[in-house]
Amino acid sequence: MKKIFAANWKLHKTPAETRAFFKSFKEVSAKATGELVFFPSAISLEAACDTVKGSNIHIGAQNCYAQNQGAFTGENSAQVVKELGGDYILIGHSERRQLFGETDGLIAEKVAMVQNLGLTPMLCIGETLQEREAAHTFRVLETQLLLGLAKADKSKPLVIAYEPVWAIGTGKVATPEQVAETHTDVHGILTKLGFTAPILYGGSVKADNAPTLIAQPHVSGFLVGGASLEVDSFIKIATV
Repeated sequence: MKKIFAANWKLHKTPAETRAFFKSFKEVSAKATGELVFFPSAISLEAACDTVKGSNIHIGAQNCYAQNQGAFTGENSAQVVKELGGDYILIGHSERRQLFGETDGLIAEKVAMVQNLGLTPMLCIGETLQEREAAHTFRVLETQLLLGLAKADKSKPLVIAYEPVWAIGTGKVATPEQVAETHTDVHGILTKLGFTAPILYGGSVKADNAPTLIAQPHVSGFLVGGASLEVDSFIKIATV
């Protein structure tokens, strides 16, 4: 299965900073050993799409609403992302679930709509530290996948990003053994549900731990946060 190296910039980089980053990154992007996907902030989406035209870099939005237009103040339209030249939508990130109260039902609607538009949803799943310590990781991930993919089309593109919530932006990284076990479990759940999809790992991924993590079973790449904000650090991850 192909490798994917995805960058979630969260609320970082102005449009000017976005253009400057990609002008530099395009010079080294050919070194990547897999597909490159960047999720800039919504206000910088157009700058990103314009700057990467003609390159091997794909752009996506960090979120969208479950409808393409209407009285939904502050939301993003997946149709607009498509018209700008984007290919991906990040859905169900733990920050969207925790800070903005997104439910599995809403996430399922988003996944289906994004697929129907011809874009690829990157569905995020992951457990909290409390859930892991209570040995509930498998149950949590199974529920998130079962409900989040309830309306998904098995014949259309899909990417899963497993991010243990306790390892996002904390500097903590799941051990290789934990990653291997959990990705094997996620692969098994997807197979049981009838889906085939790359499974990315996210959670304080850096250049020094990327080679070990990518070697684990069913790890098809990474969803990277802070280490994706600099050209040098991200290209080192994307060349493992």
